[in-house]
Amino acid sequence: VQLQASGGGLVHAGDSLRLSCAVSGFTRDDYSLGWFRQAPGKEREGVSCISRSNQDRTLYANSVKGRFTISTDNAKATLYFQMNSLKPEDTAVYYCAAAFDSCSFLANANWVNYWGEGTLVTVSS
Repeated sequence: VQLQASGGGLVHAGDSLRLSCAVSGFTRDDYSLGWFRQAPGKEREGVSCISRSNQDRTLYANSVKGRFTISTDNAKATLYFQMNSLKPEDTAVYYCAAAFDSCSFLANANWVNYWGEGTLVTVSS
């Protein structure tokens, strides 16, 4: 199982950015997929998930709800994270993640089964 994240960069507040995560080595229906982030000096936090069992079911942390959108392109085996109206507090290393279970892994990074390498998002004010 492999996850490879990309798309990070330096942007200004209010800008948009789309992260991608190429997934391979497993069947989409077997895993829920999500995004975590880790800001400097802070713990890694779950920000969004799309469920394996019902791929229309998505969850978002309150801090990103209404601004960020998670989606998948199953044909391309890719997870996306569209981030709009970015704020300086969104600055973090973003990680894509996969877990056997439902989106409950968002609450605890220890429940993640597979991690992608992080991609840095920096939002300047």
